[in-house]
Amino acid sequence: MAQNKRARYDYHIEDTWEAGLVLTGTEVKSLRAGRASLVDGYARVKDGEVWLEGVHIPEYLQGTWTNHAPRRPRKLLLHKREIGRIIAKTKEPGLTIVPLSLYFKDGKAKVEIALARGKKTYDKRQAIAKREAGREMERARSARMRARTGGRV
Repeated sequence: MAQNKRARYDYHIEDTWEAGLVLTGTEVKSLRAGRASLVDGYARVKDGEVWLEGVHIPEYLQGTWTNHAPRRPRKLLLHKREIGRIIAKTKEPGLTIVPLSLYFKDGKAKVEIALARGKKTYDKRQAIAKREAGREMERARSARMRARTGGRV
């Protein structure tokens, strides 16, 4: 339904979890319509519970006065052991919890969250340079293959 491609660019992903979401009816209908944005989202641990904040699920167009607030905090459903692990790991400086994707599994809304460490600017430049070098190698390989086979690949 929704992917957070920016998270993989901005962060080193260290660990991932799949969590359920507590949603209202109009949120589910809006998600089924394929409308959500994870770009500004993050998760926070508060009172032994994990909350997803900053995720934008727009109001349902056919909704009435029962419509939801687009950026309200949403509770994540995780096992107590997983929450304990997340709490222990987020005590480390520089680590945060970001949502990677939002999807339906067996009719239930799920979110994939990740424990992530922010990348430095030079790390991002290195990732871009590595990707470009890989593309260039692939272009050269396909050009060499075309030359060898007389234009047939």
